[in-house]
Amino acid sequence: MGEQEKNKIDDTEKSDNSENKKNDFKPKKTEMKFGKNSTIWIFVAVAVVFIGLQFLSFGDSAIKIGEDRFVSQMYANGDVEKILVINQRRVEIFIKASSIGKEEYSDLESGKRNALSAGDAHYYFTIGSIENFERRFIELQDKTVAANRVPISYDTRADVSKEIWSWVLPLGIIIVIWVLIFRKMGGAGGGGGLFSIGKSKAKLFEQQNQQRTTFEHVAGLEEAKIEVTEIVDFLRNSDKYTKLGGKIPKGALLVGPPGTGKTLLAKAVAGEAGVPFFSLSGSDFVEMFVGVGASRVRDLFAQAKSKAPCIVFIDEIDAIGRARGTSMRMSSNDERENTLNQLLTEMDGFETNAGVILLAATNRADILDPALVRAGRFDRQIHIELPDLYEREQIFEVHLQPIKVSEEMDTQYLAKQTPGFSGADIANVCNEAALIAARKDSKVVTKQDFLDAVDRIVGGLEKKNKLITRTEKKTIAYHEAGHATISWLLEHAHPLIKVTIVPRGMALGAAWYQPHERQITTKEQLLDEMCSALGGRASEEIFFGKVSTGALNDLEKITKQAYAMIAYFGMSEKVGNVSFYDSSGRNEYSFHSPYSDKTAELIDAEVKNLVENQYNRAKQIITDNKDKLSTLAEKLLETEVIFSDDLESILGKRQYNDEYEEERTKYQIKMREQMRVRKEEQKKQKEKEEKEEKDKDKDADPKKEV
Repeated sequence: MGEQEKNKIDDTEKSDNSENKKNDFKPKKTEMKFGKNSTIWIFVAVAVVFIGLQFLSFGDSAIKIGEDRFVSQMYANGDVEKILVINQRRVEIFIKASSIGKEEYSDLESGKRNALSAGDAHYYFTIGSIENFERRFIELQDKTVAANRVPISYDTRADVSKEIWSWVLPLGIIIVIWVLIFRKMGGAGGGGGLFSIGKSKAKLFEQQNQQRTTFEHVAGLEEAKIEVTEIVDFLRNSDKYTKLGGKIPKGALLVGPPGTGKTLLAKAVAGEAGVPFFSLSGSDFVEMFVGVGASRVRDLFAQAKSKAPCIVFIDEIDAIGRARGTSMRMSSNDERENTLNQLLTEMDGFETNAGVILLAATNRADILDPALVRAGRFDRQIHIELPDLYEREQIFEVHLQPIKVSEEMDTQYLAKQTPGFSGADIANVCNEAALIAARKDSKVVTKQDFLDAVDRIVGGLEKKNKLITRTEKKTIAYHEAGHATISWLLEHAHPLIKVTIVPRGMALGAAWYQPHERQITTKEQLLDEMCSALGGRASEEIFFGKVSTGALNDLEKITKQAYAMIAYFGMSEKVGNVSFYDSSGRNEYSFHSPYSDKTAELIDAEVKNLVENQYNRAKQIITDNKDKLSTLAEKLLETEVIFSDDLESILGKRQYNDEYEEERTKYQIKMREQMRVRKEEQKKQKEKEEKEEKDKDKDADPKKEV
């Protein structure tokens, strides 16, 4: 390539660059974009047009005047040819052709007058009442010679523009609002606008695109894992079961209190099986339009069939699965029941859903429809209970991984301090402890931070600045000391952890216990708990000779417990071994009591006797240990918080052995051994699978180095 050609190319490149730079500095046209508020601008435009039409009158060439001018000038001078009353509101005046040229009518310009077509009025005025106008006009006519009287006529005209807008404007507003409603509802279902209202709102989790959740992410729930492992194994190796004629359960119902990990377990099942996972709530089927719920059920199973094998998880299924015929509404077309009927048909109708497994979660299995939980639909009910001591320890280990904790941290100790906590509660405790430590500018989270977090969640926020008089504080101290003393001295009462008189939430004082994780409860255990709850009021009466409202929570608790003992558990000799408890929930809306009025009176009398006996028992125990209780209350006034060690130094060592602690220790040793064996088996299985994968690669490509 010669030098001249290179120079030409360079010149052309420079000219192109200069042209581009010129184009860059050219002003760009701006485009109007309404965005999300376009509907508001539509309403504004419609309103402006409508208001403008109200003020503008097209085609009206008559001049508006007052009635006085008509009477004093036009009628008096005999210039009026005729009068026309329109719609009993407007009076049009026609001037004689011979009088138009007069100076009084100079406002009728020549151009405008020539533009008037034949039959158009020259002037007009409006009237309020047609009767009054006719009366005044008749008086004028009577004063006028018959030859000069003005003829009057009446006519009815329709305002075409107003008629059109009276129909178009409301209809347009209704259409706009209707489109907006359907757009919102359709957008909530994943887009599609008006026609997506019947689409399912289920979220699809593809294992290839999202982080995989496995059983390793689920702490505790060992029994539940065993139940669902068979479902996972079938999705992995379906031939193992089908060649023997077995069928996988169509559905599994996870039943348990809130926060126990039902949703997490369902995700782990999908993650272990490596299949798509549809997740939605039972309330997603509920809509204000008839037939939408059933349509969404059909669409959900249609999507699931296209992704089979897969798992569909419906959380809070009691929103649509409540037993039919129990609603107070007498409607013949209940939308919720229609949705349930469609769900029943899809789960076990004439069509087969091979490869689609339905998992559902609820904490109200007792109110579900019997047709929903029968075999063939939900073949299994997996009960997920609150975690025990060992399971809470495992859950703490999972949630403490991202938290910087001190070296003294003991998960077993934390598990003991959180009886009755669910997995969600434990996660909240860990997060609250981290926030408390950060508030103190600490570098690590200590054991005391966790104890403060437990107190914060159970009792509420500490209120150190709450105004309490010395007398009130003393009453609270003796009240809490009464609870602590009786619970320490009774065999079946829950062991005390600590007592405080620092106000928290709505409580002025509180006692923390470590409840026994019992599977069954005897009458003696219930009576000891009731006596311990009445210890606060008994202490007030013995030491001060009067009672206060501080025992409200205690009285409410023991009253419900006493009625349950008599009416539900059959623990009364007079009432007998009968139970009026309805576990099915069918009589929830019943207007009839399951027992007679005479039985009701007997139950009330037995409850009163039961409570009074335990109250007298509590007073007797406090009287026998009055000095020790007084010492305990004074120490509580001094330190505001006392622990079990303080009770042991004042009341002596507890006389009764804690058999639950012994069983708990044995159970921990057993579970740790099982966990160790399970981890070894998983490790061996993983090594075996990796070895098989390497052997397959080696057979496929012998030259490939392993």
